[in-house]
Amino acid sequence: MTTSSRRFRPATSVAVFGCLLLSTAAVAQTYPIKPIRMVVAQSTGGNADFIARIFAQGLSDRLSQQIVVDNRAGGAGIIAAEMVARASPDGYTLLLAPTSFGINPALYPKLPYNPQRDFAPVSLLAASSAVIVVSPALQVKTVGELIAMAKAQPGKLHFGSSGIASANRLAGELFNSMANVNIVHVPYKGAPTAITDLVGGRIQVMFASPPSIMALVRSGKLRAIATAGTKRAAQLPDVPTVIESGLPGYQNTIWQALLVPARTPQAIISRLHKEIADIAKQPDVRERLLRDGSEAIASTPKELGEHLTDEISRWTKLVKSIGLKVD
Repeated sequence: MTTSSRRFRPATSVAVFGCLLLSTAAVAQTYPIKPIRMVVAQSTGGNADFIARIFAQGLSDRLSQQIVVDNRAGGAGIIAAEMVARASPDGYTLLLAPTSFGINPALYPKLPYNPQRDFAPVSLLAASSAVIVVSPALQVKTVGELIAMAKAQPGKLHFGSSGIASANRLAGELFNSMANVNIVHVPYKGAPTAITDLVGGRIQVMFASPPSIMALVRSGKLRAIATAGTKRAAQLPDVPTVIESGLPGYQNTIWQALLVPARTPQAIISRLHKEIADIAKQPDVRERLLRDGSEAIASTPKELGEHLTDEISRWTKLVKSIGLKVD
Protein backbone atom coordinates (compact mmCIF):
# COMPACT_ATOMS: atom_id res chain seq x y z
CA MET A 1 0.00 0.00 0.00
CA THR A 2 1.35 3.40 -0.95
CA THR A 3 1.53 6.36 1.35
CA SER A 4 -1.03 8.21 -0.76
CA SER A 5 -3.55 5.34 -0.57
CA ARG A 6 -3.17 5.20 3.24
CA ARG A 7 -3.57 8.96 3.42
CA PHE A 8 -6.87 9.02 1.51
CA ARG A 9 -8.57 5.88 2.89
CA PRO A 10 -10.06 7.67 5.98
CA ALA A 11 -11.49 10.43 3.80
CA THR A 12 -13.01 7.82 1.48
CA SER A 13 -14.53 5.96 4.47
CA VAL A 14 -16.02 9.16 5.83
CA ALA A 15 -17.51 9.93 2.43
CA VAL A 16 -19.08 6.47 2.14
CA PHE A 17 -20.46 6.71 5.69
CA GLY A 18 -21.87 10.14 4.90
CA CYS A 19 -23.60 8.79 1.81
CA LEU A 20 -25.15 5.99 3.84
CA LEU A 21 -26.47 8.50 6.38
CA LEU A 22 -27.93 10.63 3.60
CA SER A 23 -29.48 7.55 1.99
CA THR A 24 -31.09 6.47 5.29
CA ALA A 25 -32.40 9.96 5.91
CA ALA A 26 -33.86 10.09 2.40
CA VAL A 27 -35.60 6.74 2.93
CA ALA A 28 -37.11 7.97 6.19
CA GLN A 29 -38.37 11.16 4.56
CA THR A 30 -40.04 9.43 1.61
CA TYR A 31 -41.28 6.25 3.33
CA PRO A 32 -43.73 4.90 2.45
CA ILE A 33 -44.22 5.40 -1.27
CA LYS A 34 -46.29 2.25 -1.94
CA PRO A 35 -48.70 -0.08 -0.10
CA ILE A 36 -47.38 -2.05 2.89
CA ARG A 37 -48.16 -5.70 3.55
CA MET A 38 -48.88 -6.85 7.11
CA VAL A 39 -48.55 -10.64 7.28
CA VAL A 40 -50.73 -12.21 9.97
CA ALA A 41 -49.91 -15.68 11.28
CA GLN A 42 -53.58 -16.55 11.88
CA SER A 43 -56.74 -16.85 9.80
CA THR A 44 -59.33 -14.19 9.05
CA GLY A 45 -61.77 -13.51 11.87
CA GLY A 46 -59.53 -14.52 14.77
CA ASN A 47 -58.19 -12.35 17.56
CA ALA A 48 -54.88 -11.69 15.79
CA ASP A 49 -56.69 -10.70 12.60
CA PHE A 50 -58.96 -8.34 14.58
CA ILE A 51 -55.96 -6.62 16.18
CA ALA A 52 -54.06 -6.50 12.88
CA ARG A 53 -56.92 -4.73 11.12
CA ILE A 54 -57.29 -2.12 13.86
CA PHE A 55 -53.61 -1.18 13.67
CA ALA A 56 -53.50 -1.54 9.88
CA GLN A 57 -56.27 1.02 9.53
CA GLY A 58 -54.51 3.36 11.94
CA LEU A 59 -51.22 3.05 10.08
CA SER A 60 -52.94 3.56 6.75
CA ASP A 61 -54.47 6.81 7.97
CA ARG A 62 -51.17 8.10 9.33
CA LEU A 63 -48.86 6.93 6.55
CA SER A 64 -51.27 7.77 3.70
CA GLN A 65 -50.71 4.34 2.17
CA GLN A 66 -52.80 1.19 2.08
CA ILE A 67 -51.86 -1.48 4.61
CA VAL A 68 -52.79 -4.85 3.12
CA VAL A 69 -53.54 -7.52 5.75
CA ASP A 70 -52.24 -10.84 4.41
CA ASN A 71 -53.50 -13.82 6.45
CA ARG A 72 -51.06 -16.73 6.28
CA ALA A 73 -52.36 -19.25 8.79
CA GLY A 74 -50.87 -22.68 9.36
CA GLY A 75 -47.71 -24.25 10.63
CA ALA A 76 -48.11 -22.74 14.11
CA GLY A 77 -47.22 -19.35 12.63
CA ILE A 78 -44.02 -20.59 11.02
CA ILE A 79 -45.25 -20.04 7.45
CA ALA A 80 -45.94 -16.36 8.05
CA ALA A 81 -42.72 -15.78 9.98
CA GLU A 82 -40.54 -17.42 7.32
CA MET A 83 -42.18 -15.29 4.63
CA VAL A 84 -41.34 -12.08 6.45
CA ALA A 85 -37.85 -13.22 7.44
CA ARG A 86 -37.05 -13.65 3.72
CA ALA A 87 -38.65 -10.38 2.63
CA SER A 88 -36.67 -7.28 1.66
CA PRO A 89 -35.77 -5.20 4.73
CA ASP A 90 -37.36 -2.07 3.33
CA GLY A 91 -40.34 -1.52 5.65
CA TYR A 92 -42.91 -2.81 3.16
CA THR A 93 -43.40 -6.23 4.75
CA LEU A 94 -44.43 -6.43 8.41
CA LEU A 95 -45.17 -9.42 10.64
CA LEU A 96 -48.03 -9.50 13.13
CA ALA A 97 -46.44 -12.09 15.42
CA PRO A 98 -48.59 -13.99 17.96
CA THR A 99 -47.64 -15.69 21.23
CA SER A 100 -46.57 -18.80 19.32
CA PHE A 101 -43.64 -16.82 17.88
CA GLY A 102 -41.99 -17.00 21.31
CA ILE A 103 -42.97 -20.65 21.83
CA ASN A 104 -41.92 -22.17 18.50
CA PRO A 105 -38.14 -22.05 19.14
CA ALA A 106 -38.73 -24.37 22.11
CA LEU A 107 -40.81 -26.82 20.09
CA TYR A 108 -39.13 -26.74 16.68
CA PRO A 109 -35.31 -26.79 16.92
CA LYS A 110 -34.96 -26.57 13.12
CA LEU A 111 -36.99 -23.47 12.33
CA PRO A 112 -36.37 -22.03 8.84
CA TYR A 113 -35.48 -18.71 10.49
CA ASN A 114 -33.88 -17.41 13.67
CA PRO A 115 -36.57 -15.56 15.70
CA GLN A 116 -34.10 -13.01 17.03
CA ARG A 117 -31.40 -12.74 14.36
CA ASP A 118 -33.76 -12.54 11.37
CA PHE A 119 -36.21 -9.97 12.74
CA ALA A 120 -36.13 -6.47 14.18
CA PRO A 121 -38.69 -5.59 16.88
CA VAL A 122 -41.02 -2.62 16.45
CA SER A 123 -43.61 -2.81 19.22
CA LEU A 124 -45.97 -4.95 21.22
CA LEU A 125 -49.45 -4.06 19.99
CA ALA A 126 -51.84 -5.73 22.43
CA ALA A 127 -51.93 -8.31 25.18
CA SER A 128 -54.45 -10.15 27.31
CA SER A 129 -54.28 -12.51 30.25
CA ALA A 130 -55.30 -16.11 29.66
CA VAL A 131 -58.35 -17.17 31.65
CA ILE A 132 -58.70 -20.47 33.49
CA VAL A 133 -62.25 -21.59 32.81
CA VAL A 134 -64.03 -24.70 34.02
CA SER A 135 -67.21 -26.52 33.15
CA PRO A 136 -70.09 -25.46 35.45
CA ALA A 137 -70.51 -29.16 36.23
CA LEU A 138 -67.12 -29.18 37.94
CA GLN A 139 -67.54 -28.34 41.61
CA VAL A 140 -64.65 -25.92 41.91
CA LYS A 141 -64.75 -22.14 42.13
CA THR A 142 -61.12 -21.30 42.91
CA VAL A 143 -57.65 -22.29 41.80
CA GLY A 144 -57.05 -23.77 45.25
CA GLU A 145 -60.07 -26.03 44.87
CA LEU A 146 -58.96 -27.06 41.38
CA ILE A 147 -55.50 -28.00 42.63
CA ALA A 148 -56.96 -29.91 45.59
CA MET A 149 -59.28 -31.89 43.31
CA ALA A 150 -56.50 -32.61 40.82
CA LYS A 151 -54.28 -33.93 43.62
CA ALA A 152 -57.09 -36.03 45.08
CA GLN A 153 -57.93 -37.47 41.65
CA PRO A 154 -54.65 -37.61 39.69
CA GLY A 155 -55.21 -38.17 35.98
CA LYS A 156 -59.00 -37.86 36.24
CA LEU A 157 -59.36 -34.22 35.18
CA HIS A 158 -58.74 -33.14 31.59
CA PHE A 159 -57.88 -29.81 30.00
CA GLY A 160 -58.46 -29.03 26.35
CA SER A 161 -56.34 -27.03 23.92
CA SER A 162 -56.38 -25.98 20.29
CA GLY A 163 -53.56 -28.38 19.41
CA ILE A 164 -50.51 -30.32 20.56
CA ALA A 165 -48.15 -27.37 20.14
CA SER A 166 -50.61 -24.61 21.00
CA ALA A 167 -50.07 -21.78 23.45
CA ASN A 168 -53.00 -22.87 25.61
CA ARG A 169 -51.58 -26.39 25.78
CA LEU A 170 -48.32 -25.02 27.18
CA ALA A 171 -50.28 -22.81 29.59
CA GLY A 172 -51.87 -25.95 30.99
CA GLU A 173 -48.55 -27.79 31.19
CA LEU A 174 -47.05 -24.81 33.00
CA PHE A 175 -49.90 -24.97 35.51
CA ASN A 176 -49.36 -28.72 35.99
CA SER A 177 -45.66 -28.18 36.57
CA MET A 178 -46.00 -25.29 39.01
CA ALA A 179 -48.95 -26.74 40.95
CA ASN A 180 -47.48 -30.26 40.93
CA VAL A 181 -50.67 -31.83 39.56
CA ASN A 182 -51.59 -34.03 36.59
CA ILE A 183 -54.50 -32.58 34.65
CA VAL A 184 -54.42 -34.60 31.43
CA HIS A 185 -54.08 -32.73 28.13
CA VAL A 186 -56.62 -33.34 25.34
CA PRO A 187 -55.66 -31.71 22.01
CA TYR A 188 -58.32 -30.51 19.56
CA LYS A 189 -58.19 -29.18 16.01
CA GLY A 190 -58.91 -25.65 17.09
CA ALA A 191 -60.20 -23.84 20.17
CA PRO A 192 -63.92 -23.76 19.19
CA THR A 193 -64.22 -27.56 19.33
CA ALA A 194 -62.43 -27.69 22.67
CA ILE A 195 -64.70 -24.99 24.08
CA THR A 196 -67.80 -26.88 22.89
CA ASP A 197 -66.63 -29.97 24.79
CA LEU A 198 -65.84 -27.84 27.84
CA VAL A 199 -69.37 -26.41 27.88
CA GLY A 200 -70.71 -29.96 27.47
CA GLY A 201 -68.63 -31.25 30.36
CA ARG A 202 -66.60 -33.73 28.29
CA ILE A 203 -63.46 -31.97 29.47
CA GLN A 204 -63.25 -30.00 32.69
CA VAL A 205 -60.68 -27.20 32.27
CA MET A 206 -59.26 -24.87 29.65
CA PHE A 207 -56.63 -22.13 29.63
CA ALA A 208 -58.33 -19.85 27.13
CA SER A 209 -57.95 -16.46 25.48
CA PRO A 210 -60.55 -13.91 26.66
CA PRO A 211 -62.17 -13.29 23.25
CA SER A 212 -62.95 -16.98 22.84
CA ILE A 213 -64.84 -17.42 26.13
CA MET A 214 -66.08 -14.05 27.43
CA ALA A 215 -69.63 -14.44 26.07
CA LEU A 216 -69.89 -17.93 27.56
CA VAL A 217 -68.63 -16.72 30.95
CA ARG A 218 -71.13 -13.86 30.98
CA SER A 219 -73.97 -16.23 30.11
CA GLY A 220 -72.97 -18.71 32.83
CA LYS A 221 -72.12 -21.51 30.42
CA LEU A 222 -68.54 -21.46 31.66
CA ARG A 223 -67.04 -20.42 35.00
CA ALA A 224 -63.89 -18.26 35.12
CA ILE A 225 -61.90 -19.07 38.25
CA ALA A 226 -58.72 -17.04 37.61
CA THR A 227 -56.83 -14.90 35.13
CA ALA A 228 -53.15 -15.39 34.40
CA GLY A 229 -51.79 -11.86 34.39
CA THR A 230 -49.90 -9.92 37.04
CA LYS A 231 -53.04 -7.87 37.68
CA ARG A 232 -56.78 -8.50 37.38
CA ALA A 233 -58.28 -8.28 33.90
CA ALA A 234 -60.40 -5.20 33.26
CA GLN A 235 -63.08 -7.39 31.68
CA LEU A 236 -63.24 -9.67 34.74
CA PRO A 237 -62.54 -7.40 37.72
CA ASP A 238 -64.10 -9.82 40.22
CA VAL A 239 -61.98 -12.77 39.09
CA PRO A 240 -58.64 -13.08 40.97
CA THR A 241 -55.31 -13.76 39.32
CA VAL A 242 -53.66 -17.15 39.66
CA ILE A 243 -50.96 -15.45 41.72
CA GLU A 244 -53.58 -14.03 44.11
CA SER A 245 -55.09 -17.49 44.29
CA GLY A 246 -51.99 -19.01 45.81
CA LEU A 247 -49.74 -20.05 42.92
CA PRO A 248 -46.88 -17.50 42.97
CA GLY A 249 -45.15 -16.80 39.68
CA TYR A 250 -47.77 -18.29 37.37
CA GLN A 251 -48.28 -15.98 34.41
CA ASN A 252 -49.53 -16.54 30.90
CA THR A 253 -50.00 -13.57 28.60
CA ILE A 254 -51.44 -13.79 25.10
CA TRP A 255 -49.79 -11.10 22.98
CA GLN A 256 -49.47 -9.73 19.47
CA ALA A 257 -46.35 -7.88 18.30
CA LEU A 258 -45.13 -6.09 15.20
CA LEU A 259 -41.79 -7.17 13.69
CA VAL A 260 -39.93 -6.37 10.50
CA PRO A 261 -37.10 -8.18 8.70
CA ALA A 262 -33.65 -7.70 10.19
CA ARG A 263 -31.60 -4.89 8.65
CA THR A 264 -34.67 -2.72 8.10
CA PRO A 265 -33.39 0.88 8.43
CA GLN A 266 -33.67 2.22 11.95
CA ALA A 267 -35.37 5.36 10.66
CA ILE A 268 -38.24 3.24 9.30
CA ILE A 269 -38.52 1.24 12.53
CA SER A 270 -38.68 4.49 14.49
CA ARG A 271 -41.37 5.87 12.18
CA LEU A 272 -43.49 2.73 12.51
CA HIS A 273 -43.08 2.70 16.28
CA LYS A 274 -44.07 6.35 16.56
CA GLU A 275 -47.28 5.76 14.63
CA ILE A 276 -48.09 2.55 16.55
CA ALA A 277 -47.66 4.38 19.86
CA ASP A 278 -50.04 7.08 18.68
CA ILE A 279 -52.64 4.56 17.52
CA ALA A 280 -52.48 2.68 20.84
CA LYS A 281 -53.30 5.90 22.72
CA GLN A 282 -56.52 6.55 20.84
CA PRO A 283 -59.60 6.09 23.10
CA ASP A 284 -61.63 4.34 20.37
CA VAL A 285 -58.80 1.87 19.72
CA ARG A 286 -58.37 1.11 23.41
CA GLU A 287 -62.13 0.64 23.80
CA ARG A 288 -62.44 -1.69 20.81
CA LEU A 289 -59.55 -3.83 22.00
CA LEU A 290 -60.89 -3.90 25.55
CA ARG A 291 -64.29 -5.12 24.35
CA ASP A 292 -62.50 -7.96 22.60
CA GLY A 293 -60.55 -8.83 25.73
CA SER A 294 -57.20 -7.18 24.97
CA GLU A 295 -55.26 -4.17 26.22
CA ALA A 296 -53.53 -1.79 23.81
CA ILE A 297 -49.78 -1.67 24.39
CA ALA A 298 -47.07 0.35 22.68
CA SER A 299 -43.73 -0.92 23.91
CA THR A 300 -40.42 0.35 22.62
CA PRO A 301 -38.46 -1.84 20.20
CA LYS A 302 -35.97 -2.52 23.02
CA GLU A 303 -38.74 -3.61 25.39
CA LEU A 304 -40.18 -5.93 22.75
CA GLY A 305 -36.75 -7.43 22.14
CA GLU A 306 -36.38 -8.15 25.86
CA HIS A 307 -39.89 -9.58 25.98
CA LEU A 308 -39.13 -12.01 23.14
CA THR A 309 -35.91 -13.13 24.84
CA ASP A 310 -37.80 -13.80 28.08
CA GLU A 311 -40.60 -15.68 26.31
CA ILE A 312 -38.23 -17.91 24.35
CA SER A 313 -36.24 -18.65 27.49
CA ARG A 314 -39.14 -19.58 29.75
CA TRP A 315 -40.95 -21.76 27.23
CA THR A 316 -37.72 -23.54 26.32
CA LYS A 317 -37.18 -24.39 29.99
CA LEU A 318 -40.74 -25.71 30.31
CA VAL A 319 -40.60 -27.81 27.14
CA LYS A 320 -37.31 -29.38 28.27
CA SER A 321 -38.60 -30.04 31.78
CA ILE A 322 -41.71 -31.94 30.59
CA GLY A 323 -39.93 -33.62 27.67
CA LEU A 324 -42.40 -32.34 25.11
CA LYS A 325 -41.57 -33.22 21.51
CA VAL A 326 -43.41 -32.24 18.35
CA ASP A 327 -42.95 -34.24 15.16
